[in-house]
This record gives sequence, C-alpha cells and structure tokens, in this order.
Amino acid sequence: MEFLRLNLLAPLLLSLSLLLPLTLAVDVTYCDKNADYDVTVQGVEISPYPVERGAPATFSISANTGETITGGKLVIDVSYFGWHIHSETHDLCEESSCPVSSGDFVISHSQVLPGFTPPGTYNLKMKLVDKKNQELTCIGFDFSIGFASPVADS
Repeated sequence: MEFLRLNLLAPLLLSLSLLLPLTLAVDVTYCDKNADYDVTVQGVEISPYPVERGAPATFSISANTGETITGGKLVIDVSYFGWHIHSETHDLCEESSCPVSSGDFVISHSQVLPGFTPPGTYNLKMKLVDKKNQELTCIGFDFSIGFASPVADS
C-alpha cells in the first residue's frame, strides 16, 4: 500500500516542480575582499532560475547598512565569458524605498532579457554609490540564462 502511494505521489510532485518557477540564492563575492564597505550584502536571490530569455527576471539583494542612505545609484556591469557586454545605472530610490534606514533592506530589480540573449553563465558586478559618488558596496555573482525560452527567439 505504501509503495502504491509513493508511486502516485512522485509524478504529482515532479509535475508541480516543473510548473513552479525556481528561485536560487547565489554566492556573492565582494569586489575588494579587504574593503570595509558601509553596506554589507547578505545574499542575492534570482527568480526564476535559470533566467529565461524574453521573460521577466528579478534580482533581490538583501543588504544591511549602519547609516541612513538618502539616495544614490546602482551601477551594473555584465560580462559573458570574461567579455564586458552590458552596463546600466539605476537610481537607488527606484530599486528600494528611500531614504534607506539603518538596518536591513532589499534592493529589487526586475528586467526582461531579449529573446536573442545567448544561454550560458554570466557575471554581474554591482556597485552601490551614494549621492557623493562614494562607493558603499561592490559585489559580484554569477547567474545562468537557460537554453529554453518561453517565447520565440527574435
């Protein structure tokens, strides 16, 4: 009886796991391991994972600051096989609530990658700078773009 129940339950669980988008917490490294950054990063979650071409992806960065941050910007650089391929800058207050009070906070950025984006592993480097352009933190992490795409390639 127990064997029969497991045989019925396994396909159901597998089906549900294929329908639900996956989220992954990725390993983060600081750009300068010896720096004493004002903002510390606890982790980065990417959803869905792997990132799908032509579909929205959300990068959520959990961080902590000892002082209030009244504004600034995120400077993002992306590399593919060691080659710099993309840069963008975002206002911190558009990615998080400003002012950012001392303590824990989250920076959340969503973006749709073009359908022609090549699959593979990418490296993202993110700097957070304040209004005076002082670097508050700098992190790097890898993420993957899947081979399958829910939309036709452009």
